[in-house]
Amino acid sequence: MSQPSRYGVGGDGSVGPADVETATRLLQHGEITVEGRLVAATNATLYCAIEFDGLRANCVYKPVSGERPLWDFPDGTLAGREVAAYVISEQMGWRIVPPTVHRDGPFGPGMVQLWIDHDPDVDVLALSRGDDPAVRRMAVFDAVVNNADRKVGHLLPTTSGHVYGCDHGVCFSDEYKLRTVLWQWRGKDLTGEAVEALQRLRHAFDRDGLTARLRALLSEEEVEATVGRVDLMLKHRIHPYPPEDWPAIPWPPV
Repeated sequence: MSQPSRYGVGGDGSVGPADVETATRLLQHGEITVEGRLVAATNATLYCAIEFDGLRANCVYKPVSGERPLWDFPDGTLAGREVAAYVISEQMGWRIVPPTVHRDGPFGPGMVQLWIDHDPDVDVLALSRGDDPAVRRMAVFDAVVNNADRKVGHLLPTTSGHVYGCDHGVCFSDEYKLRTVLWQWRGKDLTGEAVEALQRLRHAFDRDGLTARLRALLSEEEVEATVGRVDLMLKHRIHPYPPEDWPAIPWPPV
C-alpha cells in the first residue's frame, strides 16, 4: 500500500486529515488490516491500513482489550477519552487531534485514529521548549482536557507546519492532574485566539449538544469538571500553573 497524502484526498484515493468528513467516514466504516504494532506504547497500539469505497489511509487502532489497568482511571475507558479529546479539539477549532472514532475492530471495540506522518526534520525537543504558536495552542488544549501525559514524543509536527498531538487516553480526570512538558507559558496571559477558542467551546457546551456527546464517552463528573476548567480559564485568562500535589512532568518526558 502506498503512503497516502496526509493533507487531503489524493488522486489515488488516499485520505489525510484536511478532509475531516471523508477521513471520519473512512475510519468509521473502513476495513482494518493490522500491519504492525508500536512496541514502545504502554497499551496495545496497532499500526493498520484501512480501506473503504475506494478510499484508503493508515491508522492507529487501540483496542479496549489491550488497555493496561491504571490505578487512577476506570478500566476500559481510555479509548473513549481519546475520542473525547478529538471532540474537544474540533470544537475549539484548532484540529490538534487527528480524526478519531470509536468502533469495532479486529480485536474488539477501540479507538481508531488517522495516522499522521510527522516531519522527521523537525527537532521535537526544541519544538517542545520553544514559543511556537501551534505548541502554545496545544498547552491550552491540554489544560482543558486535563492531560496527564503530554510527552515530547506526543507532538507530531508536519511538513505543512501544523502540529498534531496524539495519545490522549489519560485525560479528563475530574481531579487536577495536568502533567506536561509544555510549562513555559505557566502564569502568562492567554492569547486572544485562545480566549476565542475557549469561548467557542463554552458556547458549544451551552447550545450545541457538546455535553451530551461527551457524556457518552466520559462520566458526568468528568464532563462537569471539563466545563469548570473552561470557566476557570475564561475567568482568569492565564495559562495554569502546575498542580501542587501531582508530578508536573511525565516520566519519561520523551
